[in-house]
Amino acid sequence: MKTIQFREAICEAMSEEMRKDESVYLMGEEVAEYNGAYKASKGMLDEFGAKRVIDTPIAELGFAGIAIGSTMTGNRPIVEYMTFNFSLVGIDQIINNAAKIRQMSGGQFKCPIVFRGPTASAGQLGATHSQAFENWFANTPGLKVVVPSNPYDAKGLLKAAIRDDDPVIFMESEQMYGDKGEVPEGEYIIPLGVAEIKREGTDVTVVSFGKIIKEAYKAADELEKEGISCEIIDLRTVRPLDRKAILESVKKTNRLVILEEAWPFGNVATEITYLVQNEAFDYLDAPIQKINTADTPAPYSPVLLAEWLPNSNDVVKAVKKVLYK
Repeated sequence: MKTIQFREAICEAMSEEMRKDESVYLMGEEVAEYNGAYKASKGMLDEFGAKRVIDTPIAELGFAGIAIGSTMTGNRPIVEYMTFNFSLVGIDQIINNAAKIRQMSGGQFKCPIVFRGPTASAGQLGATHSQAFENWFANTPGLKVVVPSNPYDAKGLLKAAIRDDDPVIFMESEQMYGDKGEVPEGEYIIPLGVAEIKREGTDVTVVSFGKIIKEAYKAADELEKEGISCEIIDLRTVRPLDRKAILESVKKTNRLVILEEAWPFGNVATEITYLVQNEAFDYLDAPIQKINTADTPAPYSPVLLAEWLPNSNDVVKAVKKVLYK
């Protein structure tokens, strides 16, 4: 094992796949000459050249369309968005083309493409740069949605996403690129659609994903001091959802708290809540609690942002609520 940063795990995954398959290429704003806005493609231009690591204009609709079209001629592009907030400019290409090419061509064309970049809030970046769209993309048949929370998962999942024959939305975080973690020296793949129990527990199941799961870990440490045992599930992949992992855990703990950095209406936590009440209702000893951001655009003020964003105290309160403490 070696210890590397999240950004290095992303770079390694892309580079390894590009060495194996000449049809894989990277394009996006500042991915080449600048080594990536977050240095996640550092050194890749030097190794692979300007035909496979391509700087684009600030034109997300245009380069998303070019990349999607290239899948129909045998390529496997990786498209980097400087932030998924900017993917909204190209969302017509993602939703109306990438997600539907296979069906609308009667299976004649597949669309092996990865759209990757940071999601959700990253400090004081204002309302238009602090949005989580995992549930938007997960709502679209034809798309797979991956949101890793650590370097190990990021590398294994990104390699799987690049090899997948369907379009994959791969969502990271500006606040995780510097995170360090252990990653194997040799090659490994983490299959899409498989959640992981990051912490075994008996009293309550806490489901989360992405960078906000760190707040669940903090809360679990605090609750353990009071004799409360939390089982934490990292979804890793939002779509397809690992329904089995969630249901088996809830059947064991009989209580569920869902932590998600997203607006509260119609999100991933809402879907999980429906899943559990529909398929494991008789196992529940308390109503399900979900924790989300406030139902407003993200504020710029650091004081208001702290109130808007879920934190470990919110998780502690929710866990105690389902335990009637």
